[in-house]
Amino acid sequence: MTATGKTILGALRNQLDLGQYTKVHWEGTFEQYLDIIRENPEVTRNAYQRLYDMILSHGTEEIYENKEKITRFKFFAQFAARYDDAIYGLDRTLMQLGNTFKSAAYGYGTERRVLLLHGPVGSSKSTIARLLKRGLEEYSRSDDGMVCSFSWKGENDTWIKDPMHGDPLQLIPADLRIEFIKQLSEALAKPPKYPIQVKGELCPFSRYIFNDRLQKYNGDVSAMLEGEVKVYRMVLSEQDRIGIGTFQPKDEKNQDSTELTGDLNYRKIAEYGSDSDPRAFNFDGELNIANRGLVEFIEVLKLDVAFLYDLLGASQEHKIKPKKFAQTDIDEVILGHTNEPEYRRLQNNEFMEALRDRTVKIDVPYVTRLSDEIKIYEKSFNPEKVLGKHIAPHTIEVAAMWAVLTRLEQPKHASLTLLQKMKLYNGKTLPGFTEDNIVELKREGTNEGMHGISPRYIQDKISNALVAHPEEDNINPFMVLHELEIGLRHHSLITNQDQLQHFKELLQVVKQEYEDVVKNEVQRAIAADEDALQRLWRQLHRQRQGVHPARKGPQPLHRELRGARRTAHAQRRGEDRHSRGPQGRLPPRDHELHRRPGHRRQEVRLPHQRAADEGTRAQAVRGPEGHDQADQPGVQRRGQGNSGKDRRGERPIDQVLRLQRVERHGRAQLRRQYLRSGADEEVGAWSDG
Repeated sequence: MTATGKTILGALRNQLDLGQYTKVHWEGTFEQYLDIIRENPEVTRNAYQRLYDMILSHGTEEIYENKEKITRFKFFAQFAARYDDAIYGLDRTLMQLGNTFKSAAYGYGTERRVLLLHGPVGSSKSTIARLLKRGLEEYSRSDDGMVCSFSWKGENDTWIKDPMHGDPLQLIPADLRIEFIKQLSEALAKPPKYPIQVKGELCPFSRYIFNDRLQKYNGDVSAMLEGEVKVYRMVLSEQDRIGIGTFQPKDEKNQDSTELTGDLNYRKIAEYGSDSDPRAFNFDGELNIANRGLVEFIEVLKLDVAFLYDLLGASQEHKIKPKKFAQTDIDEVILGHTNEPEYRRLQNNEFMEALRDRTVKIDVPYVTRLSDEIKIYEKSFNPEKVLGKHIAPHTIEVAAMWAVLTRLEQPKHASLTLLQKMKLYNGKTLPGFTEDNIVELKREGTNEGMHGISPRYIQDKISNALVAHPEEDNINPFMVLHELEIGLRHHSLITNQDQLQHFKELLQVVKQEYEDVVKNEVQRAIAADEDALQRLWRQLHRQRQGVHPARKGPQPLHRELRGARRTAHAQRRGEDRHSRGPQGRLPPRDHELHRRPGHRRQEVRLPHQRAADEGTRAQAVRGPEGHDQADQPGVQRRGQGNSGKDRRGERPIDQVLRLQRVERHGRAQLRRQYLRSGADEEVGAWSDG
């Protein structure tokens, strides 16, 4: 049955949660709002407290890395994974950020600072800020993240919202707050996580309305709040510019501080008759609309100095001073991020020491753990996203390996290579190195992760490899390494030839490591197949005994018997050295590696061994010249020679093929052993039989 528009809309209606919609858009009186506080005192939290609780609401776990306990916030992994923004390998950085939020939530001082995420390009600074904003939006829709504001009664039963989304408790006059908070705290149904506090004053617009309505009610605050104020639940939203703001630098000629703090509405000046009337002011600056939430400053240190001065009062005093207007209280998290060159410029600017003193810098380095770097690229390059092309094993790994190597500092330990250092960081073990040694290595590398190749470059080159070979149905590590190498010539962040040469040398290190990995995997795969080993054993055993079953196609590689090879040469020259029986077989004992039929288990014996056993009965092999050519043990051979030449003085064959299955370096091997010299070698060529 074909669905109609009515049935489609009906199905859509069944997916709606109307009860949740009613909760999110709750409206009520000031008295009802106080009842909500009694049951849920967390409604009164400030911006830092709400942000910290939002992160904790997703859970935490404790892990140990090099004997150090680290708190891992699941918000940056599980919640972020839903939006394809999961952050890997920055547990220490995120723990430091979380501890900063915790300190600010409890009022220990960091709530009066500008939080500055500092690191190289592509190190997830913007991702962290984006996740915090998105998390606040979702948290404000939940019951635990409820946040409220208020509106004033207007004409014709309309309501005018507070332009700064202020806290309803700010409606309580300052001289009545202490007693009011005391009574409210005693009436709470459960102990609050944070003490109930009322900080800051109403914005100039609401203060003007408050005084006007209070005069109407002859100073009766309670009656005024009941008749003129409505409390509503608000949802933080960056798109709607409610509680979340984003500010980024633009052309200095087209940008001024009013974009941060708001500006006069000149059309309303004529209506209200004065430019000092708060009703003629637009509270639409980023610091205004981000009240009760968070404001992000993109590349904050690229802003003109005039903008940075506004951050001094906003961070320390939680106040902003618009041009030609009264100060306004704010309650918001100020989060900025910047790169290394801009931060160095701030450090060298002696006139900006006030801002430096009000800044908490949190380093966000590149990932230096290989397994975490691989996860970054697997988010974008996996079978679900890359359709029609197979990504060969180790393709992502070799690209991530090279990226991590460029970010590490050369170890001071003489016997440790950069590749081994990377493996230690990745959790591998090396003889002579303990966890204490790894901790010491990380202490020595104070600048590790703050330089090197960006993940964006790796992603770009993997993308190039995917599209550069349309005729191929796969990409392999060599394709990606080739793209990485040729891209270095035009890399905008490589500043000198030495750095370029260093990166190219690391590419060769990665190529060699990849070849070693593949060899080991092939050897382990063969050694793990017992059936294949048995087949190989039987085939090589037949080759040793001179038994070769008839096969179609190419014959197995094996070592030809020396006597048979010499006889074949003699036959081609017309010098048949041996008389043959009716069936073309050689006479007994006349071939160097001949075994009597029927004795399959008899060990192969060389001519000099037969001579030693039989004494004077050792037969001499005579060529057409008539010379005695009997092999003598211990006689030095000068060369192979022709079949017709006298071979007296040649050294006898000194090997008997013996197969052994031995364990070498943790893997099984099949080897041939030279019995006289004691040396052995790995069998290098065979086929299954």
